Amino acid sequence: MKVAVVILNWNGRNFLRQFLPSVISNSGDAEIIVADNASTDDSCEVLRKEFPSVKQIINRENFGFAGGYNEALKHVEADYFVLLNSDVEVTPDWISPVIKMMEKDKSIAACQPKILSHADHTSFEYAGAAGGFIDKYGYPFCRGRIFDSIEKDNGQYDDARQIFWATGACMFVRAAAFRNVNGFDASFFAHMEEIDLCWRMQSAGGAIWYCPESKVYHVGGGTLHKSNPHKTYLNFRNNLLMLYKNLSENEFKKVFIFRQVFDFLAAFKFLLRSGGIPEMKAVLRAHKDFRDMKKSLKPVQFENRITGERFSKVVYAKSILREYYLSGKKLFSRLNF
Repeated sequence: MKVAVVILNWNGRNFLRQFLPSVISNSGDAEIIVADNASTDDSCEVLRKEFPSVKQIINRENFGFAGGYNEALKHVEADYFVLLNSDVEVTPDWISPVIKMMEKDKSIAACQPKILSHADHTSFEYAGAAGGFIDKYGYPFCRGRIFDSIEKDNGQYDDARQIFWATGACMFVRAAAFRNVNGFDASFFAHMEEIDLCWRMQSAGGAIWYCPESKVYHVGGGTLHKSNPHKTYLNFRNNLLMLYKNLSENEFKKVFIFRQVFDFLAAFKFLLRSGGIPEMKAVLRAHKDFRDMKKSLKPVQFENRITGERFSKVVYAKSILREYYLSGKKLFSRLNF
């Protein structure tokens, strides 16, 4: 049984110097690979000189997160891929609890550890926290983080449980399950691609889990800060693409009516914010490009409905927007999920 830790790098020389030593010292027998996404800094040279034990895969261009991993993983032979951001500090014995869980239950397609903030080890980190979910309208949130409300880690989420999506910041994925659904959707480029992947792996019969015995510390926003208009664009566009692909036609029509209203309300909110015009334009462009891109998308070929028994434990049956903004439920525990 072989485990490969694969770090996708783009101009991350400083992150590699800061965090790669923790990966090397704490990963046991796992193979450590850095896949370079056509960096323009001296990342590859730094790796060659300072980390000679780390294998390099060099992509011929920047394919983004989704396409970059797809290209790199073609050259990796392992039973499990551990997809790890370059801005993550890992802890001793971070791999074995997850692999033990996945070996015990062969239905688990992907799993994530507890994701804590590198800046504040007592708080969850935005991208993943204690496992990801979506509501019935496709809005993602986490145990430990709903929108911008981030909880302290007081042990309240120390139970292993099934989730809807595992974060791409640190995702353990069964290689056979990844290949069965043809990996990430490269058209996403970056953002939401891991949620789409997890949805498709579940539609193919797999399950996604959270393992609290493993924990890592994530900086977050290492490539694009969350306030960057391009990040706003990718999140809005890719969320719509994901819903269009993975919902039935009738389900999508119902959800899209709601999403149009609330996405344009979000755009209006950006407009009212000082300096928010670029983000407002990003939302509008996301909807325009979604309409153009959906013409070339093929629906998922597996059982893909968001409703039904398969997804009842991991899809919130209410609107997270309503619960958060109108009911003031800013903690996962208050959702009665």
